[in-house]
Amino acid sequence: MAEKAYPAAPANHGYQRSDAESLENADELKRKKKIKLAIYISIFVVFQIIVITTMSLTVMKVKTPRFRLGNINVESFVSDPAAPSFDTKFTTQIKIKNSANWGSYKFNAANITFQHQGATLAVIDIAKGKAGWLSTIKRNAEVSLKSSATNVSNLGSELNSGVLTLNSVGRLNGKVAIMFIMKKKKAANMNCTIAFDVAAKTLKSLHCK
Repeated sequence: MAEKAYPAAPANHGYQRSDAESLENADELKRKKKIKLAIYISIFVVFQIIVITTMSLTVMKVKTPRFRLGNINVESFVSDPAAPSFDTKFTTQIKIKNSANWGSYKFNAANITFQHQGATLAVIDIAKGKAGWLSTIKRNAEVSLKSSATNVSNLGSELNSGVLTLNSVGRLNGKVAIMFIMKKKKAANMNCTIAFDVAAKTLKSLHCK
């Protein structure tokens, strides 16, 4: 009986990957993953630096609050160049401006001194308090000033000139608290020049620095 002939199996001409090449591809994938991870970490670090820098230049930067007089409403003004003398009464606002800070400003009790050519006319007290973050507080005050409290030799000539110039000075001591984690001492100074129109018996100008 004749034997059956079976066709030979076709030769496998396809590419077979070696173990070395498989390891090499695995290492390449790991290397790419490490590069991506390094890129993500770098982006995160740069982002954090930008955030910290922005906060340090804005939120965490503490500025000195402003301490000023506000609007002055003259209730009475009497003067006599011959005597010489003057007597005035007015209302004003005491402003503590903390609008530049991202934290509250807590200040101690203080006072404001009204002067004429360096001589003290009157002193008013300011109770301790707190100005909130990015805000301004205003306190009303009534002021009475008389020349009898001073002895200025050229008062008569000043009244004859038509303008009486007074000054108000003061100092607030306190602390600005940022995000409940940082407190920084800040002193706010007042230095205002008040000019009255003698003939009109009104306020001529108010300048604070």
